[in-house]
Amino acid sequence: MKKILYIAIVMLISMANVQAQKTMKENAPYPKFDREAHRGGRGLMPENTIPGMKNTIDLGLETLEMDLHISADNKVFVSHDEYVNYLFSLTPDGKEIPKEDAKKYVLYKMPYAEIAKFDVGSKPYSKFPDQKKMKVSMPLLSDLIDEVQAYLKSTGKPQVFYNIETKSSAAGDGEVNPDPETFVKLMMNVLMEKKILPYVVIQSFDKRTIQIIHNKYPNVRTSWLVDNKKTTAENLADLGYTPFIYSPNFKMVTADVVKECHDKGIKVLPWTPNTKEDIDNLKAMGVDGVISDYPNLLK
Repeated sequence: MKKILYIAIVMLISMANVQAQKTMKENAPYPKFDREAHRGGRGLMPENTIPGMKNTIDLGLETLEMDLHISADNKVFVSHDEYVNYLFSLTPDGKEIPKEDAKKYVLYKMPYAEIAKFDVGSKPYSKFPDQKKMKVSMPLLSDLIDEVQAYLKSTGKPQVFYNIETKSSAAGDGEVNPDPETFVKLMMNVLMEKKILPYVVIQSFDKRTIQIIHNKYPNVRTSWLVDNKKTTAENLADLGYTPFIYSPNFKMVTADVVKECHDKGIKVLPWTPNTKEDIDNLKAMGVDGVISDYPNLLK
C-alpha cells in the first residue's frame, strides 16, 4: 500500500511539472535592443501604475518594468516600497502622511483591500516634477496584466515584455516580505494563469528568488540586479548560475563589463540612466537595452 501511494504521489508531481512546462511554452524572441520604462516611467507618470504602463506602450517601448510585493492576504500587487511611501502617497481620506509615519503602513501587514485605498498619484512628487498627476492606486499584478493585454488588443500595439522584480530580502523575511519560496509560488501562480510567461523576465537583488526560478522554472528568463563594488565575475559567482540578463547600476558598466557578459552569452541591461548623454554612452559600449525613469529619452 505504501509503495502504491508513493508511486501515485510521484505521478501527480510529474503531471504537475509537465502541466507547468506546457503553461510556460517557448520563450518569445527577445528585443534586439530592449527599452524599458523604470517603474512604468516614473519621470512622466505615477510609478508602478496601470496608466504608467499604458503610457510606456504608447511611447512604443518594448518592455514594462515593475516591482512586486505581497499583501497580508497573499495578494500579489505592484509596488516598489515596503511601506506606503509618504513622499507621493495620500491616505484613503486624501490626507498627507507625516514624515514621522514613513514606516507606519507596512504593506506586507495589510490586506490588499486596504492597500488599494491609498492614492499614489495625486500628490506632487518633488523628485519627479514633470510627473503627471492623477488619482490612482497600487494595482494587483493580475489586474495590471489584464488591463495591459486588453489595451494592446484594442490599440493594435505589438505585444510587450514584462520585466518583473521580486522585492524581498533575507532581512525582510516575515517582516516586510514572505519567504522566497512563498513569494515565487504566489507570483508564478498569477503569471501562469495569465499565460504571459513567454514574455516575462524575473529580476531581483534577492538572489534567492531567481535561484528558485532557475531551479523550478528553468524556461523562465531571469535577471540579476546588482549595485555594489564587486567585479562582474564576483557577482556572477555569487549568484551561482548564468542568468539571461546581468542588470547593474549604469555607473558600474564599462565596455569590458559588456564584453565579459557577452562572452558568457549574458545580456547587459543597466539601470537607471536618466540623461541622453548617459544613455548614448551606454549604447556605445554595446549594452543590450536600458531601463530609464524617462522613457521619452528612449524613443
